[in-house]
Amino acid sequence: MKTYIIGHQKPDLDSVVAAISFAEYCKLKKMIDVIPAIIEDANDETKFVFNKFNSPLPQKISITDIKPEDKVVLVDHNEESQRLTGLDQNQITAIYDHHKVNLSLNSPIEIVILPLGSSNTVAWHLFKDINLQIPTNMAKLMLSAILSDTVGLKSSTTTNIDKEAVIDLTTLAGIEDIDSLTLEIFKAKSNISALTDEQVVLNDYKIFDFGKKVLIGQVETVEQEMLIVSRKKGLLAALQSIKERETVDYLILAITDILKVNTKLLISGVGETELIQKA
Repeated sequence: MKTYIIGHQKPDLDSVVAAISFAEYCKLKKMIDVIPAIIEDANDETKFVFNKFNSPLPQKISITDIKPEDKVVLVDHNEESQRLTGLDQNQITAIYDHHKVNLSLNSPIEIVILPLGSSNTVAWHLFKDINLQIPTNMAKLMLSAILSDTVGLKSSTTTNIDKEAVIDLTTLAGIEDIDSLTLEIFKAKSNISALTDEQVVLNDYKIFDFGKKVLIGQVETVEQEMLIVSRKKGLLAALQSIKERETVDYLILAITDILKVNTKLLISGVGETELIQKA
């Protein structure tokens, strides 16, 4: 029997690193044969960070790799729409996350969901509770993931605990210039020049169930205005095409300027406008 630690579909940096950090936590909880894994290819930002710190990516698995006797721990997500397709919910033994909760499970399991800016902040918090010394290379990855998910500690979801985690992990990682690291991550994250319009929309997205299915794509860039002006027509066409193909009720593309820390929404229908106005 194996215990796979896996993040969500379309894994971002926080999700991939969380598989590693929580794998370490699960080993301490005496879970059997713990394996951090990803269910889709890592994005360019994630590859950049792992290459920078000479760390191997978690192995990529599919639903066929998970045998009936295996167990699964979900990290950085909890909703069914974001899970590995075909996963038997009865195999889920724990969830560690920082997002809103939308769960319906048959049996009680361990769930730790905290209102923090990053799943790796949740991991850091749990490590601190048990006085675990975080290894240097893991600290580098966790630090990078928190900086990415909190947009350099400037996002609205950033908490004082996230800031404490960054200070501590910076020391453990031996990073001298955190601003330079943040800028490097931003540049790797925002390089979408080679992506098609559909790839831009689906590069980092999640599907939420608010009674209606809502697909929200997230683009973080240092060239927000250029992207909107030069590619607006193609992106709008991509939104409509993806909306029909994925059979979602609403589709929104959030384009965030990671230097100015503001977000503009690109939508293709009246329904999305009404949804946003009600939010």
